[in-house]
Amino acid sequence: MTLHHPDANESRLERGRRALAAIDGHAGEQVIAALADIAPDFATYVLEFPFGDIYNRPGLDLRAREIATIAALTAMGNAAPQLKVHIEAGLNVGLTRDEIIEIIMQMAVYAGFPAALNGLFAAREVFAKRAESAL
Repeated sequence: MTLHHPDANESRLERGRRALAAIDGHAGEQVIAALADIAPDFATYVLEFPFGDIYNRPGLDLRAREIATIAALTAMGNAAPQLKVHIEAGLNVGLTRDEIIEIIMQMAVYAGFPAALNGLFAAREVFAKRAESAL
C-alpha cells in the first residue's frame, strides 16, 4: 500500500488529511482533534509535514514506513501514546500482530529490555482494545 499520488492541485494539508485517514484512521483523527483547543497550528504542522510530505514520498510503502515508525517509537522508550497510534496504523496497513511483536522484540537488542517491555505492553493494550471493539 502506497500513498504516492502526485496531484499538483492538492495542498500539503489536503494530502496530509488523506494520508492520516488512510494510515491512522480514527486514532489519528483523535490526536488532531485533541490539539484543536491548545495548539491548532501544531495540528496543521503534523498533517502537512509527516503525513502530507513524508508519508507520501515514493521509495517505501506504508507497511515499511510503519515498521520503521514502530521500531523508532519503541526504541525511544518514552512515547507510549504515539507508539499505540502507530501500532494501530501498522495493523491498518497490513502488519500482523506477530510482526508487530517481532519488531518490538527486535528493539530490545538496540534500545534495551525496558524499552521493549514498554512497547510490548503498549501492543497488548492496542490488541485488547481492537478485540473489544470487534465484538
